[in-house]
Amino acid sequence: MDTKLCQVAIHLRASKPKRTQRHQVKHIARLRYAVLGLVVPLVLVGCAVGPDYVKPDIALESFHSRIEKTSTDAANKPAPLDRWWEGFNDPQLTAIIQRALAQNLELAAALARVDQARAAAQAAGAQLLPTLDANASVTALRQSLQSPLGTLARGFPDYDRNQREYVVGGAATWEIDLAGGLRRNAAAARAEAQAADAAQIGTRISVAADAADAYVQIRGYQSRIAVTQDQIDTDNRLLELVGLRRKLGAADDREIAQAEAVLRQAKSTIPLLQIGLEAQFNRLDVLLGVQPGTYAQILGQDGDIPTIPGVADNTSPVDVLRRRPDVIAAERLLAASNERIGVSISDYYPKISLSGMLGFDSISTNGLFRNRSFQPMGTAGLRWRIFDFGKVDAEVKQARGSYAEALALYRQTVLKATEDVENALTVLNQSQIRRQELAAEVDALNRSRDLSEKAYKAGAITLTDVLHADRLLLVARDNLDSVRADSVRAAVGVFRALGGGWDVPEAKATSKSDEIPLAAR
Repeated sequence: MDTKLCQVAIHLRASKPKRTQRHQVKHIARLRYAVLGLVVPLVLVGCAVGPDYVKPDIALESFHSRIEKTSTDAANKPAPLDRWWEGFNDPQLTAIIQRALAQNLELAAALARVDQARAAAQAAGAQLLPTLDANASVTALRQSLQSPLGTLARGFPDYDRNQREYVVGGAATWEIDLAGGLRRNAAAARAEAQAADAAQIGTRISVAADAADAYVQIRGYQSRIAVTQDQIDTDNRLLELVGLRRKLGAADDREIAQAEAVLRQAKSTIPLLQIGLEAQFNRLDVLLGVQPGTYAQILGQDGDIPTIPGVADNTSPVDVLRRRPDVIAAERLLAASNERIGVSISDYYPKISLSGMLGFDSISTNGLFRNRSFQPMGTAGLRWRIFDFGKVDAEVKQARGSYAEALALYRQTVLKATEDVENALTVLNQSQIRRQELAAEVDALNRSRDLSEKAYKAGAITLTDVLHADRLLLVARDNLDSVRADSVRAAVGVFRALGGGWDVPEAKATSKSDEIPLAAR
């Protein structure tokens, strides 16, 4: 019911028959009061102030970035979004992500925040129900004879200044939610709990993606170290060849120094790669909730960089908004802000509370539970901020301002989600193009290096040409392995941007404050 109907009901409740109607039959007037006495409270109880929440409708165009055919392995099927890590066909990666989801401390903290929010929602809902308290007390008092009571009572015969009082009973209190403020507050708390649940899902997605990113970087660094070590072996063989030619008088000390310098240069890159590798080992251990160094030995054996799985190219912005936990959380906080407006508006209307107490009060335990010690009490209270409307106005304006802020943040979150998807798709496509070009460059430099070494053996070219080909090949092979890892990381970024990593139930009407897909723990 709207506010005008509530006001009419209050007005009818307060009105009285005109004097010109006093000649009517008394039972008609009594009937009128009886009807009003029943209808008006029902009308007031049905009044729920505040705007009803409507989920904002944001129109979005299709993504302009698409997955290129060269961006994924054509032999791999599209990975399921809820378990995208299984599409990389790497059992160790799957085991690491499952372990991270079970042991990550940040995720455990997010789950604790969800429990707190749900408890707050439960407490807000309990405010709609009566409260019942049981109490018992024993009071011992030695009355002062100089107090007003003691001065009067000490003149009575057999007066005992040592007194005791025994009280046993229960009390019930209930605030009638006339304007719906308590219901709005409970709905807001439920929406905030759902936002906390969505934030926990977002943490889950981030943990899975970060663990995969760390694992891929570990494999990338291991591959780059292996490439560098292979180049070191090649440079060692070249140094031996130059040494042999020197013995035969076909080379001099300058060539020996040049070959040794190239070898030292290749060896100097190993420590830098080891630093990066250890940093990712430590990062992964923290994500797994253990002390750094725990799983380094398990992953110490070299492994290949995972292949890129297929990525479904039929994802629409609507699907992304439905899956992205940050969008879900922002929308739930918007719903909570809407309900807070109703909570503030409800302060314009009176608040009625009923309380009652049933108990026994006696000065001795012998007569405590007798009829003469029975002491019931009932109270009806009315609280109305009728002279405080300036403050209520300010509170309503503040609530509306919070809603406007939440709406702007929701729209910004939606745009940020689409930006993430567009950027992730672009990075994946372009990194794969660069990967193909680098692979072709490495093939060409391999042929060039082999031909240079043969020409040097034949005395057709100088050692400088061979060393130059070595340096170019080392840089190109290192870049290739680096971009291979970056391409897989880009695929992980795509799954993260799409909101993959949790099982979304069937679409629900999230415009209702009590409905939202919840993640399975």
